[in-house]
Amino acid sequence: MARTLTGAEIVIECLKEQGVDTVFGYPGGTILNIYDALYKHQDEITHILTSHEQGAAHAADGYARATGKAGVCFATSGPGATNLVTGIATAYMDSVPVVALTVNVAVNMLGKDTFQEIDIAGVTMPITKYNFIVKDIKKLAPTLRRAFHIAQSGRPGPVLIDITKDVTALTYEYEPQVPEPIRRSSGQVTEEDLEQAVALIRGAQKPFMIVGGGAIISGAAEEVRAFAKKISAPVADTLMGKGAFDGTDPLYTGMPGMHGTKTANYAISECDLLIVAGARFSDRVTGNASKFAKQARILQIDVDPAEINKNVPAHLGLVGDLKTVLRKLCARLDPIYHDDWLAHIRRLQDMHPLRVDKTRLTGPFVVHTIEEITKGDAIIVTDVGQHQMWASQFYHFKNPRTFLSSGGLGTMGYGLGAAIGAKMGQKDKLVVNITGDGCFRMNMNEIATATRYNIPVVDVIINNHALGMVRQWQTLFYGKRYSHTVLDDRVDFVKVAEALGAKGYLVTKREELRPVLEEAFALNIPVVVECDIHCDDKVFPMVSPGAPIAEVFDELDLELQPQSGK
Repeated sequence: MARTLTGAEIVIECLKEQGVDTVFGYPGGTILNIYDALYKHQDEITHILTSHEQGAAHAADGYARATGKAGVCFATSGPGATNLVTGIATAYMDSVPVVALTVNVAVNMLGKDTFQEIDIAGVTMPITKYNFIVKDIKKLAPTLRRAFHIAQSGRPGPVLIDITKDVTALTYEYEPQVPEPIRRSSGQVTEEDLEQAVALIRGAQKPFMIVGGGAIISGAAEEVRAFAKKISAPVADTLMGKGAFDGTDPLYTGMPGMHGTKTANYAISECDLLIVAGARFSDRVTGNASKFAKQARILQIDVDPAEINKNVPAHLGLVGDLKTVLRKLCARLDPIYHDDWLAHIRRLQDMHPLRVDKTRLTGPFVVHTIEEITKGDAIIVTDVGQHQMWASQFYHFKNPRTFLSSGGLGTMGYGLGAAIGAKMGQKDKLVVNITGDGCFRMNMNEIATATRYNIPVVDVIINNHALGMVRQWQTLFYGKRYSHTVLDDRVDFVKVAEALGAKGYLVTKREELRPVLEEAFALNIPVVVECDIHCDDKVFPMVSPGAPIAEVFDELDLELQPQSGK
């Protein structure tokens, strides 16, 4: 039955229609009508007041990645809206469904340099899947519904809705609607395409599979597993694809690319068929793209036609929902065995394992210990840098939506906000944010958000007193000229944590780590654990910028051939 409501009330009713149970935001003058309407529905929609709007955008992103539902964030006009931009761009680069709702000045005040006026739709046009300016209350409910559908359909992404303040105060009839279902699409895949793909697979002697974030978005983890086992293909996952294939499975070879395993990089360089499932051939995966997988025919499966042939030419591209396409391929294939190829992969794994130094406190040892204690069953969030690579290398993800990280944009400061969002979406899961000292400085104000609502996230700081990844490059490629990457100052992160209401621990020795982490995980309150490591610990293996991934090297290679990393 239709009711006459204000625009602000229509916004809240549309959120309820879409099943929104949590919103992250920060109020201000222009958005007050919506916050007033939200006040009357606090038993239906939980609002988390973050410390900064960027934290709200990252929290909405983390919520979306952890749950598969659209995340929602609110901001007022002007600086409130622009503070969302980095979080929106992060979601855009990693195909995360976020709906960002901002309120601008009234229609009659637009274009007059009004206080806190900004063309946020213009600002975010390149970093949203779609955005809207609502100046007519008649269009408000249809726009909100369309925004949620766009954000979640096809290749997901962020959508921004900017509403003028007068629209939130006007009244109009609201008629409830059932949300339009998100339908899977097999896209442009024809029977001929499927037969060509099957012929490529049957003709391969050394198939290899790269699984990306599209496999998680599609919910295709089971299909990926069944497909890989049916054709006896070893599997690597990209940073965004972590958990789409069980990291403890015998077919798993690790991550490819700049900090990928030697096994994965060598196998990609040697295979005769490379099947790329829901991945976009990032430069961090391919290295020198002109020399990438030159022995292989490439079969690329992606829901976005723009990704086919964009970075690396594919011999065959299948455009469609990955879950649907893999099911169709599996139905057309009998089991295929490649015993010699798999034996070769196992030899590579035996020759080139990832090693954890258990004699001292290091980043890999911290990650390894977190995995041992959690038994691989936590949601791991990271910021960006060395700690991010160590988390992706040494924590074996068994299930999708358990690894959250900024892959495409590489956003320092992403982790804590995203961890808060993930915990709000998955309250029964332990959520651990693995961060560095440089990243933690950028978002540590969100500890106050966690303590305000007692959101029990555990922030593990791997503190090397430097911008570690940049320092690593300066060591290897810039003659050890450490220009503005040293952070050896007087900041005490334990005191910061305690001042913001959290429990803080400092770990300086290897033997201190396990008991501290066990206690931190058991407390069920916001906790910060600072782990002090050496400033020159590095992430290996590594591929030099511009080199092919087959030229991957590690610390032993550097010792034997000092110029190999130059």
